Amino acid sequence: MCLGIPGQVVLLENAGGLRMGKVRFGGIVRDACLEYVPEVAEGDYVIVHAGFAISRVDEQEAARTYQLLEEMGQLAELDQADVDVEPGGNDSAGSKPDG
Repeated sequence: MCLGIPGQVVLLENAGGLRMGKVRFGGIVRDACLEYVPEVAEGDYVIVHAGFAISRVDEQEAARTYQLLEEMGQLAELDQADVDVEPGGNDSAGSKPDG
């Protein structure tokens, strides 16, 4: 099933003129394209689908959606091998959206 998953933007990057970011999903950080959400800043929450952030959401909505996906067992794809390490080795990598 293809679902948009909420995550927190932890780092903004410019990749050859393309607005990219590191997005934390629970304890996992992945790259996401942020071109569709130009208003997003570090610390904001976004819904990511197929590597593209498609909308900005507030922290409460992100936490509620993440919890529902977790209860439904729909977060298994986050456990796949192409996982990035959180930038700077921040020890908060295991945190989930508050809620």
